[in-house]
Amino acid sequence: MALPSAYAWLQSEGAPKILVEALKLFGVAEKAGPQHNPIILGWLKELGFTWINDDETPWCGTFMGIVAKRAGKPVHIDAARAKSWLKWGTGVTTPMLGDVLVFDRQGGGHVGLYVGEDATHYHVLGGNQANCVCIVRILKTRLTQARRTAWTSAQPANVRRVWLSPKGAHTSINEV
Repeated sequence: MALPSAYAWLQSEGAPKILVEALKLFGVAEKAGPQHNPIILGWLKELGFTWINDDETPWCGTFMGIVAKRAGKPVHIDAARAKSWLKWGTGVTTPMLGDVLVFDRQGGGHVGLYVGEDATHYHVLGGNQANCVCIVRILKTRLTQARRTAWTSAQPANVRRVWLSPKGAHTSINEV
């Protein structure tokens, strides 16, 4: 699955590494019913999440775990839970490109990566959004906290706020 044209610019960003890794997985989708996507099951195995064995269990935290791990960032054992990402990195008040965003939702939480914003919504690249890895718009009022990774050297120069048109992505109400 190709990135929507409104987000094609992301392919040339080159950093932060967590965003680059996430873009490689764009379009991966769960399988409805008794079968499960072997790619998502492989992420669970790679992360050591042996207590989950399907793609029906919310997997936004698993997606964040796999992209963080592949970007060389630490991943905690509880990373499968969206709200556990509130303990990762450093809290920031102004989200920027590649930051981890943790949201409230009916029945739990949701986690994804900041790729931009408009006046009312964040544009979020994440897993288990409409049952796949994609970009959706999520109301800013649902944000619990933005978290920024610790950089191994300097923060990449392209880490910045990104203003986008509200027409770029589907608006998500409750990610499942």
